[in-house]
Amino acid sequence: MNCDELRDHYELYALGIAEDPEASEIRAHLDRNCPTCVPGVRSARELLTLIGATAPAAEPPARLRKRVLAIAGPSKASLWNWSPVWAAVAAGALIAAVVFNVRAQRASAELAEAATELQRVQAESASQNRELARLNEAFAILNQPDAKQVIFGGGAPQPPRGRVFLDPRRGVLLLASNLPPAPAGKIYEMWVIPKGGKPVPAGLFQSAADGTALHVLPGPVDVAGTAAVAVTVELAAGAQVPNLPPVFAAAL
Repeated sequence: MNCDELRDHYELYALGIAEDPEASEIRAHLDRNCPTCVPGVRSARELLTLIGATAPAAEPPARLRKRVLAIAGPSKASLWNWSPVWAAVAAGALIAAVVFNVRAQRASAELAEAATELQRVQAESASQNRELARLNEAFAILNQPDAKQVIFGGGAPQPPRGRVFLDPRRGVLLLASNLPPAPAGKIYEMWVIPKGGKPVPAGLFQSAADGTALHVLPGPVDVAGTAAVAVTVELAAGAQVPNLPPVFAAAL
């Protein structure tokens, strides 16, 4: 038998009431210092000790005691004959309660672990879905034949550089390189600057460790009325007014 099949019998073994073949299998695993069963049985023994130390003394209800005495009769001999029976019943009840409590705690821990794993998978799936949607929007803009393309950052040594694509129906796509990740607590923010108007916030983004960045502002955009697209470094929450000077600006 493998360790997974024996796992639910550790507490019974620790109590000394495990039956064969499980008891023999656990004993064999312990004899060969099984890396799973040895700590498993040790934990079961520790937990049983802890539960035994914290369990309150059980006092039978007065009504139950009277009924038992009535059934047993007034004879002392009869009472002494009943004592082993009640001792066995009490011991069995205690063992059943301990085993049930241990298994309930294990089941609760396993359920909590499963819930945590489910949340992680759901969060990862949601992140992947957002990334896929962002890439789909980027490709949609790139595939528009009438999208306007602007190149920036080509005139200075090792500046952030890249391209901006603007499509009247699909939105704005920014592709950048040589753009190191923003400092801790900061983030990049893109701005669409209309001709003769105030900069309009166009979304927050962070560059990758290799200095590349892809950011999309989906939706209609007035390409003819846009003077430039710029990027600034802002606090993590973003801003409504740009922090000048910009990291770079692509003039149309």
